[in-house]
Amino acid sequence: MTEFRPALYIVGFLLLALGAAMLVPAVVDFAVDDIDWHLFGLDPVTALSGAASAIGNVGPGLGPLIGPSGNFSSLPDGAKWVLAAGMLLGRLEFVTVFALLTHAFWRD
Repeated sequence: MTEFRPALYIVGFLLLALGAAMLVPAVVDFAVDDIDWHLFGLDPVTALSGAASAIGNVGPGLGPLIGPSGNFSSLPDGAKWVLAAGMLLGRLEFVTVFALLTHAFWRD
């Protein structure tokens, strides 16, 4: 017969909630970055890999523009701003950015 372990269920729930709190904003940021890059007229491979490399801070993407033999300098300025925002969110982690945006953080 198994015994009831409430602490195990609570820890499991907290880990699941924390994972969802980190995964959902990352997926939303990835989708927004990808859509924004499509609006700038970039091909799908460049848009997807650029968004992934910005959020993950992993270096070059794929495709003819930002691949291993290319760089990000040929991108439009607006795409670079979207890229910079994705890099900040990926580097600082989403919870930190959300904490900085709350009113309670800045109160004395």
